[in-house]
This record gives sequence, C-alpha cells and structure tokens, in this order.
Amino acid sequence: MAKKLPLSFYDRDTVKVAKELLGKHLVRVMPDGKRVAGRIVETEAYVGIEDRACHAFGDRRTRRTSSLYLGPGHAYVFLIYGMYECFNVVTRESGEPQAVLIRALEPVEGIETMRENRPIKKDLDLTNGPGKLCRALAIDRSFDAHLLVEPPLFIEDAPRLAPRKIEASPRIGVDYAGDAAKWPLRFHERGNPWVSKRPK
Repeated sequence: MAKKLPLSFYDRDTVKVAKELLGKHLVRVMPDGKRVAGRIVETEAYVGIEDRACHAFGDRRTRRTSSLYLGPGHAYVFLIYGMYECFNVVTRESGEPQAVLIRALEPVEGIETMRENRPIKKDLDLTNGPGKLCRALAIDRSFDAHLLVEPPLFIEDAPRLAPRKIEASPRIGVDYAGDAAKWPLRFHERGNPWVSKRPK
C-alpha cells in the first residue's frame, strides 16, 4: 500500500507542489469501504493575495475562503456555477492562502463506482475536469477544510513525473484576472488523454 503524502509535502512553494502532485493518486474511500482513486494529470497553482485569480486576492477572508488560511494539507472545496464542486489542496503555512486546484485525473481504482457516481457515455469524460472528478469521486463541500492525511480523502505517493513530461500553460477560466490570467500556472502531463481540454 502506498504511503499518504505527509503534511510537509504541501508546506512548500505552491508552484513546486502543483508540479509534483502530477502522478500522485487522489484517493476517496466510499462509505461501503471501496477505494476510488485517480492519478493526478492536471493541476493549477493559485498563489495568494497578489494573484487576482485566487479567491483570497487582496487578503479576502470570507466564510468561503476560510479554509485557504488553515495551512498545508487541508482541502479547499468550493462551488462554481451553482452546481459543480472544485477540489483544491492548500499549500504553504497557516495564514498564507495559496492552493493547488486538481483539474483532471486518470482513473486507477474503482472506475465502476465512478461510472455510477457520474453516468456518461465515454470513460474519458469521467474525470477530465475539476467538476467532473468531484462528481466521480463523490467529493462535495462537506470535505472543505478536511485534513488530507486522514480518511476518507487523501493523496498517496507515486513516482514523480520527469520535468520533460510536464507542460505549463495559462490557467483556464480566469480571464477576469488581468495579467494574472496569462501566468503559466497550469501544469499537465504531456500527451495524457485524460487532461481536460482548453475551451476554444
């Protein structure tokens, strides 16, 4: 059995964590004890109060953003468009609101459960987006502020991707963020078919 990533893994530079999360396994233990897991293939870094794309830009401390300030290894789960959850991993020390959005997974365990949670026609559409993967793994806002070294939601270690296999590009869906929208803080595994598609 692979080891859970320790809290020290997250207590580092957010961009570095975003890159090194690629290849790790996000694991959700279902209420019946079944494991559902996906290999992380796409992430985005959000780097705090000076990042206009970050929910904590300008040190906005609200009920929604409170878990961003909790410290490394906590989950930050929020709702977009009134219907889709997005799962983030908080980085850096307590009080420094930075996080990594998990944008896409490649299923490695429990794909049948994923299909039940999110019935679709093509498996490639199961987890190739932040809202999709949350539905497939049954991750909702009840996991907001969850500490990711404890069940039923955690990240397991796996071999690190070689730098040549990592591609960087601007983040998706943050056009409102001015110059920050152009920052190359989206990272994905080059050539992996489970990576989400950039909107045209």
